[in-house]
Amino acid sequence: MKWNRGESSEDIEDRRDQGGGGGGFGGPRVGIGGLILLGVLSFVFKRDLISPFLGSAEAPIASTADPGRTQAEQPQVEFVTFVLNDVQRTMERTVPNYRRAKLVLFRDGTQSGCGAADSAMGPFYCPADEKVYIDLGFYDELKRRFGAPGQFAQAYVLAHEVGHHIQKLMGIESQVRRLQQENPSRENALSVRMELQADCFAGVWGHSTAERNLLEQGDVESGLGAAAAVGDDRIQQMSGSRVSPERFTHGSAAQRVQWFQTGLKSGSLEACNTFAR
Repeated sequence: MKWNRGESSEDIEDRRDQGGGGGGFGGPRVGIGGLILLGVLSFVFKRDLISPFLGSAEAPIASTADPGRTQAEQPQVEFVTFVLNDVQRTMERTVPNYRRAKLVLFRDGTQSGCGAADSAMGPFYCPADEKVYIDLGFYDELKRRFGAPGQFAQAYVLAHEVGHHIQKLMGIESQVRRLQQENPSRENALSVRMELQADCFAGVWGHSTAERNLLEQGDVESGLGAAAAVGDDRIQQMSGSRVSPERFTHGSAAQRVQWFQTGLKSGSLEACNTFAR
């Protein structure tokens, strides 16, 4: 992927060398990394740990300053800064009255507007404070353990979380929360629709990068590979359990690839109505 090094952004909040706060986790939306890690644990311990609104009483691990790691992560910081800037510039031209999200870089643990967070949750978006949270170590996990390498795979992860911000701005997130509360039996099904739509929104941004010749050979395959790697069925298979569609919260690998492709091909938010199908 072609990208500009050395970009800065007022939308980046770097907390990597700050201590993580204590307190209970108040239930932020679980991101892609959370799906991977909590999904496996759910089947190991026979408990549903990946519901988007479940909480945990454990406090995050306090982060410590690590100058060596901070220096080593600098290229990654520059990359996510570029992606965040590019996604949000694209959405400013696409979404009426778009309001920029913030990106919080943290290490081990931090506080969010949705409660305490730790790196085991993976990247996630908190609608309460309109911030995306990520421990950059997640990208190593995505590459090494789940076989989804490449910069466009990493960009897809961040664009997906910004997709949840778009849902917040468009009122979709609040409508889905209300429907889930009114009909708990549909909570997982509605969560799947939300996640697939965020995949599609990420694809809309991907379409714009292709139009601007920012994509290189293998980039699209890299992004699609990341979408497939975090499908619910893949996670269940990794845990050694049978595939149980009724427990899906993010969608199957095929569904995630399909909706990411829908955004990539159409370049239109209107094509991303996952709730109508």
